[in-house]
Amino acid sequence: MNSGEHFLASVPVVGVVLAAIGDRYSPRQRAALAGYGLGLGVLIDLDHFPVARLRVGDWRHARNCLRDPQRVVFDQGSLFEGAGEMESLRLLSHVLIAGPLTLLTGLVDRRLGALTGAVLYVHVLADLLRDNEVV
Repeated sequence: MNSGEHFLASVPVVGVVLAAIGDRYSPRQRAALAGYGLGLGVLIDLDHFPVARLRVGDWRHARNCLRDPQRVVFDQGSLFEGAGEMESLRLLSHVLIAGPLTLLTGLVDRRLGALTGAVLYVHVLADLLRDNEVV
């Protein structure tokens, strides 16, 4: 999925978690949690760059994006051309990050861990649904 789709998939997840939290946090804290959840739902995909580096042996994909940042928004389909098959490694990387990050954030705050786990679960599920042409 592209970043915009992951953002949209994260919106209801963040909304449900924030609704469950209720007024246990100040409005400023809830806004920070919302920003964290929405950002996490998109930025977890930064792990694609190390995965591409493993596949091709250099950082050309990251360098290309740094040289032309507009590609990240307007040409996501070609960001990893020439990196070969990355789907299984990409999902593996997401899972390797999601478990420990959910645990660590849960140790900081149980609700933060719940938000982290929920957002990353939906992200991986959305990737699986797209990769298997369900959506």
